[in-house]
Amino acid sequence: MIEEGSKSSKATVEKRQLFMEMRAQNFDVIRLSTYRTACKLRFVQKRCNLHLVDVWNMIEAFRDNGLSTLDHNAEINVSRLETILSSIFYQLNKRLPTTHQINVEQSIGLLLNFMVATYDSEGHGKLTVFSMKSMLSTMCGGKIVDKLRYIFSQISDSSGTMVFAKFDQFLREVLKLPTAVFEGPSFGYTEHSVRTCFPQQKKILLNTFLDVMMADPPPQCLVWLPLMHRLANVENVFHPVECSYCRSESMMGFRYRCQQCHGYQLCQNCFWRGHASGPHSNQHQMKEHSSWKSPAKKLSHAISKSLGCVPIGEPPHPVFPEAAERPQDLAHPTQLKPVSNNMNDTILMSSGAPTSTKSTLESPSRLDEEHRLIARYAARLAAEASNSTQCPPTDLSFNFDANKQQRQLIAELENKNREILQEIQRLRLEHEQASQPTPEKAQQNPTLLAELRLLRHRKDELEKRMSALQESRRELMVQLEGLMRLLKDEEQKAAQTGGSPHSSPSHSASCTMPMPIRSTSAGSTPTHTPQDCLAGVGDDVLDAFSQGVPRNLRNDLLVAADSITNTMSSLVKELHSVDDGLEDEEVNMRNGRDKVSAPRHYGNRHSTPSF
Repeated sequence: MIEEGSKSSKATVEKRQLFMEMRAQNFDVIRLSTYRTACKLRFVQKRCNLHLVDVWNMIEAFRDNGLSTLDHNAEINVSRLETILSSIFYQLNKRLPTTHQINVEQSIGLLLNFMVATYDSEGHGKLTVFSMKSMLSTMCGGKIVDKLRYIFSQISDSSGTMVFAKFDQFLREVLKLPTAVFEGPSFGYTEHSVRTCFPQQKKILLNTFLDVMMADPPPQCLVWLPLMHRLANVENVFHPVECSYCRSESMMGFRYRCQQCHGYQLCQNCFWRGHASGPHSNQHQMKEHSSWKSPAKKLSHAISKSLGCVPIGEPPHPVFPEAAERPQDLAHPTQLKPVSNNMNDTILMSSGAPTSTKSTLESPSRLDEEHRLIARYAARLAAEASNSTQCPPTDLSFNFDANKQQRQLIAELENKNREILQEIQRLRLEHEQASQPTPEKAQQNPTLLAELRLLRHRKDELEKRMSALQESRRELMVQLEGLMRLLKDEEQKAAQTGGSPHSSPSHSASCTMPMPIRSTSAGSTPTHTPQDCLAGVGDDVLDAFSQGVPRNLRNDLLVAADSITNTMSSLVKELHSVDDGLEDEEVNMRNGRDKVSAPRHYGNRHSTPSF
């Protein structure tokens, strides 16, 4: 009895240990629920050492434990679940170096208690196969695109189309994870969750599923999933920038830059807690940065981008062929192919081929290919073993990754250069075609061309006449200004001598002013562009009119000014009508019309002014 009581108390302590450690991290001070949920699940993932298990290792463990042959709704008890978790972590320790071994028993206990608390809250002691697959494939390590491909293989039919009922079941299971870390009000399951992810699509294939799940922003109910992967990628990223609130001279993780306050940047702790200082407010839009680029690197990237050396608009995931996606349970070893991985170069993944298992087993070419593959990997392992004394494995993987990235970059640059050359050739041909004359069009529409020439000639004549009138108006106003100055001088002299202010000015002005006005003929083009110089005339004209200028002089000046103004207005209207006619004829010419109306005659629309 005492032993049973101690075991039950120990199990209770282990069950609460993970949640107590998570509460000690004080994640609840994070202001935004998305970051709060992602941080909590990332803590559970690291605490249970699931981040060290790749998604393809997890799928291989499902196959080794016979889960690929079971129905999704089949139930397994807690003891078998513990056996499965034991095989996962013991295989992990075999792949890890001896200096990075994990505590297998502790990892099994923490993860087992978390899964039971999440998916067996009523205490039945059983979990469904689909619940376990959904949880482990979501919380393990690896790329998010690989996880989503495996999830799609579990919720699609044999034709490669997603089954909405299975996707709804997946949402029920995966959204229990936020609920388990006390974020159910924000990311709990609802009946409308499926339609919020795919509001209009009826037939969902693999690429469409990946587009929706990896979009920016992703579906609201799963927005924490890509954020959890971004958290894993930036945990060790260093930003040599000072935080504008806490004044820390360096940042780790995310960096946030305000889009309104110049040079205002916050570390992730200050931003998550809603800290702000100075003119900055929490309502300002912030941009999240997951890496640091020096000003020199930014400048080189901008120059390369402007020159077309950097691909623009890269897709968020590779595009897969629109074929049936085989469920990636890895039930048969012949369906496996090795892929590169940071932890183990011999991790096995599904090929996703739509061929049947029987044809795959019976194909001789397939068997020969497998034999060559095994021989190549055996030679590679032998070469690595012989070179292990010369350089550490980390250097080999680093060189391999660096060479792979260089080859990918070279291939992308070559493709981009090829596209640029094709675009240049296309533009050159278009330019040559556009610059070539088109005598066929001119021969087809001689009447249209004759009318167009007539309209252009008429427009040139009107522009010359308008220029002459503007020049005449300017000279007239200059002489009016001089006349007003003479009138003022005579009035001042008359006031000093005591004479009449209206007797001598007109006579003096008529004797001293050069009255003829120089004008430019309508057929000649002035040497400079005439401008309207009314702004240069002072207020003397208006002052003289208000102080009693002789009646006949004022009337003559007003009549002349009105005549010039009316003439200018009529010319402007006629120019506008000619411009409209030119635009219409040019549009008709471009459309290639064969029949046009008779040439318009503009001479009778407005009377031509004469001087």
